Amino acid sequence: MRLKRSVVAGLLFCLAFSSCRKYLDVVPDGVATFDYVFRQRSTAEQYLYTCYSYMPKHGDISANPAFMAAGELWFQYPYNLPGFTVNLSSWEIARGTQSVAAPLVSYWRGTNGASNLFRAIRDCNILIENVNQVPNMEQYEKDQWVAEATFLKAYYHWWLLRMYGPIPVVDKNLPVNVSPEDVQVPRQPVDSCFNYVVATLNNAIVNLPERINNMASEAGRITKAIAMAVKAEVLITAASPLFNGNTTYANFKSKTGEIYFNQSYDPEKWVKAKDAIKEAIDICIAQGYRLNRFNPSVSANLPADLQIVMDIRTSLTDNFNAEAVWSNTNSQAALIQEMAQPRATAAQANNTSFWCLSSVPMSIVNQFYTKNGVPVTEDRTLDFVTRGNQTRKAVATEKNLIFQGYTTAAINFDREPRFYANLGFDGSVLYGNGNTTVGSLNHLEARQGQYSGFSGQVTRFNVTGYFPVKVVNYLNVFGPNNTTYIISQYAWPVMRMANLYLMYAEALNEVSGPGAETERWIDSVRLRAGIPTVREAWTNFSTNPAQIDSKEGMRQIIHRERLIELAFEGQRFWDQRRWKEAEKAWQGPVQGWTIGQQDVVGYYQFSTLFNRTFRQRDYFWPIAEDDLIENKNLVQNPGW
Repeated sequence: MRLKRSVVAGLLFCLAFSSCRKYLDVVPDGVATFDYVFRQRSTAEQYLYTCYSYMPKHGDISANPAFMAAGELWFQYPYNLPGFTVNLSSWEIARGTQSVAAPLVSYWRGTNGASNLFRAIRDCNILIENVNQVPNMEQYEKDQWVAEATFLKAYYHWWLLRMYGPIPVVDKNLPVNVSPEDVQVPRQPVDSCFNYVVATLNNAIVNLPERINNMASEAGRITKAIAMAVKAEVLITAASPLFNGNTTYANFKSKTGEIYFNQSYDPEKWVKAKDAIKEAIDICIAQGYRLNRFNPSVSANLPADLQIVMDIRTSLTDNFNAEAVWSNTNSQAALIQEMAQPRATAAQANNTSFWCLSSVPMSIVNQFYTKNGVPVTEDRTLDFVTRGNQTRKAVATEKNLIFQGYTTAAINFDREPRFYANLGFDGSVLYGNGNTTVGSLNHLEARQGQYSGFSGQVTRFNVTGYFPVKVVNYLNVFGPNNTTYIISQYAWPVMRMANLYLMYAEALNEVSGPGAETERWIDSVRLRAGIPTVREAWTNFSTNPAQIDSKEGMRQIIHRERLIELAFEGQRFWDQRRWKEAEKAWQGPVQGWTIGQQDVVGYYQFSTLFNRTFRQRDYFWPIAEDDLIENKNLVQNPGW
């Protein structure tokens, strides 16, 4: 009768956390219990995949709020794409239209572009409780499945914790004889939530495999390295200002008076984060993970500047490359590529099979370093302050990055390789899309009336003049007669080695300040990116050379390094929130070039598209009004 009791318990669980729709995908119609599911290995395995199916689609521009809610990408407004519908709820958050009546991208309720993660947690608990009943299975395999479901349960709690702050912790499903009062599950303080997630990850790690041996059938399954990398990310978030001694929430309490956010900064949290990150790095290195290098199947003999650009681009788009610790096979990058792909040749001027929508605001463009590896406002050898909207022509030595003889913005010259790896713009050279011939590569022409630019029709156009080409696989091609677009999808890399290296540098700096060991891990990423080491760059090129020798100064450097290296990967959103920097970074005008102009002078004028406002309440999602009515023990997040 245990399985029948689980059904009732699951229904009670649904009542506690809003409505659940279809209950279980693998149970045939008319079967009232889970007896069918756990009677044999094949259906139990389907149930495990059901637990995986709730995994947030990290590479989906609609389902992952991190792409648009932070304003890293912008679009035409009102959105207009005849014949297609794309959920832009996350972008509406950036535009300030989040609400308590119908929260956008609500992983609490599973509405407006999100899956229901409380339902996911319930299903994980059911598998954990019942998989040992499956006959004719080896115990080691049952243990591994339990470990995978345990990881997933921890991860779903973690995703909710980042979004909502204090959440109800659901370690086990409610028993069948629970009282109506016990269904009203309260939220737990954030420290309790973090402790639970870490403890649950530790339990999972014990029986997770070291690596996936059969990529054909098991790609995307969770390994020890993945779980340890996630644990590292959880702990560095717990140590960060949003959750560590955040006095802004001193009056945010449960209905019994319990304070949800600790009010005293705890430096020991950074020590725990540092140790966990190093453990994750060590196991990843032991498993062969390393920073990516571009090695095409046919030798391309790329010039050095283009080689670096492709090292960076393929660290994201090369499926299961050596840097990708965790590639989410439940999130194949397709839509994000269609929205980012620019028209790269005159023959594509009327090709409507891709969308050219995703636009990069000027604030993101300006965050990339100069070629000397320092901010554009601090390079004492290059005057970017007066470049403004000036233009110049590209010369022969720049032809691999900007089309020779083409006139483009002066701010597009003398930038670090990651600028060219991440951004397409008027005059930029683009490797791939069926053309990999060095010396005659495709390039963009993005002023009005040109093939990459605004055609005069209010659909399928870039609104700032900058395209996030980093997310576009160079293997994508335009089909016959230039009327189609063939995408080479890739599993979204949730965690890269560069991310771990920069997390470790951040934790080292917070624990013991700047120094050779902190710089070593930043420099590993910078050298792959083709720029000088931190010390060389700040000593020789920065107007503020002393910055590298203080904890506060190094903190700013590391933060910016993360924003650059992990641009358009869904990290900026979470980082600037945990650092409590969103209140400054997500304010003010969203700007681009004046894309409706044909001539150079008219096009290269700054144009304001929107003025953003960030309020303190925006650090966390609102809980829907209906949930507050159904569960009297829930307390709304401050400001909502």
